[in-house]
Amino acid sequence: MALQHATSGEVVALRRAEEDMSQFSSIAIAKTEQLELIRLVLPAGKSMPEHTVRGQTTLVCLTGAIAVEAHGRTAMLQDGQMLFLDGGVAHAVRAEQDSVALLTIVLKD
Repeated sequence: MALQHATSGEVVALRRAEEDMSQFSSIAIAKTEQLELIRLVLPAGKSMPEHTVRGQTTLVCLTGAIAVEAHGRTAMLQDGQMLFLDGGVAHAVRAEQDSVALLTIVLKD
């Protein structure tokens, strides 16, 4: 069964009152030829090892605290903060607290 993505004009809940924060999960909210939106739930201590993404990326911390290692330094994101990365930049992600984030990837220029 294909994953149901949000449609144009649809309201999507990014934070949920009864969230199970004990499990890492991600869900693609929307995907087009140019753009992908992903909701990430990151339990405290969960890490994503260093990797690269071809397209430009933003990571918005909606709740919690997230450490992003890129460009030889660590950026700490907290509620309402965002990080931008150019395509091809190696980075790693670690949840310092139970966190929810919105990841945006530009797939085509």
